[in-house]
Amino acid sequence: MRDDLITIGTCSWKYPSWERIVYTGHEGINFLSEYARKYDTVEIDQWFYRLPEAATVRGYVESVPSSFTFAIKAPRQITLRTSHDFLSIDLFNDFYTRLEPMQNQIETIMFEFEYMNKNKMSGYEEFNQRVGNFMNNLPRDICFAFEPRNPQFLTQEYFDLLTRHEMYHVFSEKIYMPPIAEIYSRFRNSIIDKTYIRLLGGDRKKIEAKTGNQWNQIVEPKDRELMNIAEMAHDLVNRRIKTAFYVNNHFEGSAPLSIEKFLTFFETRR
Repeated sequence: MRDDLITIGTCSWKYPSWERIVYTGHEGINFLSEYARKYDTVEIDQWFYRLPEAATVRGYVESVPSSFTFAIKAPRQITLRTSHDFLSIDLFNDFYTRLEPMQNQIETIMFEFEYMNKNKMSGYEEFNQRVGNFMNNLPRDICFAFEPRNPQFLTQEYFDLLTRHEMYHVFSEKIYMPPIAEIYSRFRNSIIDKTYIRLLGGDRKKIEAKTGNQWNQIVEPKDRELMNIAEMAHDLVNRRIKTAFYVNNHFEGSAPLSIEKFLTFFETRR
């Protein structure tokens, strides 16, 4: 689904068990090319763990139409507090240069932080100062979004920081974080222009055991959460705020089927 205000896709795409849900088959197919027939955007997770290679970047761009977009997780060395490259603009610039073939199709680059205890970050004031200094050095020709994993960092000061830098928050529905609809209700007036929603789910090992890593059915229904998120998305659309929405298999057991449920709930609110 893609219209002027909401774009929907999944977190990663190469799952043979999506056959008959997304793919017509899986022997010898280009998974991304087939995926792009159904969705208009996707999240790239793999470069969180390793820097991209030029051939891979070109291959992804060649597999999709020019209107297709990518949401890309920045390398974890930038967002892990214990990394020597924590909030390193030099590492970011290296990473961004490697993305040159797809730069015109980047939906956003997301900075997904770990949960940081007091030994890693003294509090939201230090977090905002460090992240603000990093933001000052980022290029202005692309969209950036930030995803703190400490609930106490989600303050008015943090949202004001994003606004000043014309950058955006990632609402992450994930274990140990407050429901995103609750966070949205608290900071609704600070969400302007654009935002991001990621439905990631709870205990990964638990749901992997339930599915056997076959991601073709819902095994942990979250209808109430999806209804609340659909209400949130409806409000965002009514406020003319562009929203990019990504769903992980670990949310309910099958990202494409969760998207179908979300769309049903969303359409009933139109």
